[in-house]
Amino acid sequence: MTTQETQDVRAPGRRERSKQRVHDRLYSSALELFAEQGYEHTTIDQITERADVARGTFFNHFQRKDDLVTTWAQQRQDRLQEFMEKSLTHTEDGTIIQLERCMSALADFNEAERNLTQVMLAAWVKSGQPLQEEPEYAGHVFVQVISAGRERGDVACDIDPVMAGNMLRDAYLGLLYRWSRATAESVPLHVELRALLRIALTGLLPYTKRCETAPQPAE
Repeated sequence: MTTQETQDVRAPGRRERSKQRVHDRLYSSALELFAEQGYEHTTIDQITERADVARGTFFNHFQRKDDLVTTWAQQRQDRLQEFMEKSLTHTEDGTIIQLERCMSALADFNEAERNLTQVMLAAWVKSGQPLQEEPEYAGHVFVQVISAGRERGDVACDIDPVMAGNMLRDAYLGLLYRWSRATAESVPLHVELRALLRIALTGLLPYTKRCETAPQPAE
């Protein structure tokens, strides 16, 4: 291979790295501004000024401001997916441990950047993105955990992993919306998510009460 050919091969790599650096700078600048002054009050001009690029450069990476919210949500999902893929390699851990680990990771992600979570979650909901998700994507990580548990035999065989996973995801999001609107002195998200999981796994009533209130067979 000649020197020119080597340069031609390497050049796209350098260009891609440079493009990625600009993309990352725009994204991080946007998140900084969203955390400082809110999503609605941040303009594309402010983002490009903070990132030190021309306004037109923004549209080489994002079609509109809402795409920044989509990116944020996708990165959250990817982080959880990566975390739980590693967790699921510990096959000796049962479903309860895996679900507790998943909820703990979600609490960590949100509590580590509470202000940003509040802003981005509100923007995510306002843009209608939760309604645009594919049904099978919504609770994907929870579905994986429950499916693995059913294969091990510690989840009831008549439980539909997709339905159960989506129900856990819906409960998690509902709790997250409420937590994000509460004051910093409210109950920690870790505590609330553990309580949510306990109720989901064990129910509201003690077993004896469930038996007492169960319909009696006709004589």
